Amino acid sequence: MTRLNWFEASPGAAKALGGLHHFVTTGTNLPPQLIHLVFLRASQINGCAHCIDIHSRDLIKGGMSVEKLVLVPVWHEAAHLFSEQERSALAWTEEVTLVSETHVSDEAYVAASSAFTPKDLVDLTAAIAAMNAFNRMGVSFRLSPAAKA
Repeated sequence: MTRLNWFEASPGAAKALGGLHHFVTTGTNLPPQLIHLVFLRASQINGCAHCIDIHSRDLIKGGMSVEKLVLVPVWHEAAHLFSEQERSALAWTEEVTLVSETHVSDEAYVAASSAFTPKDLVDLTAAIAAMNAFNRMGVSFRLSPAAKA
């Protein structure tokens, strides 16, 4: 079933989310690859095929190997492939994305705040929040991935 194009149906909503996306991708000190890694992990958790496709491509364009990329969902088991900052960002992404289950534990906060400056932690959390919002729009309105068979 084809669903409506939310960008066309509500340009104001698209612009508002786009503003947050623009900030987290251009107005922070976070490395672009880290942002795309967070975007990918949140999208995997939320099951947004459109966003998984986009951010997988972004990571590959940025130099991530396919071997590392395919292990993002199981990064805990392949931790040696990820830097300390990447592991911290992935763990924080899971805590924040699964907030209804995790309630973002004190342990997770302590771990994330030891890996990031206060500003970077807020910016990282904003990036996670932005992707969670985009995932909800993508899944709700069934945005298709660009991938071809």
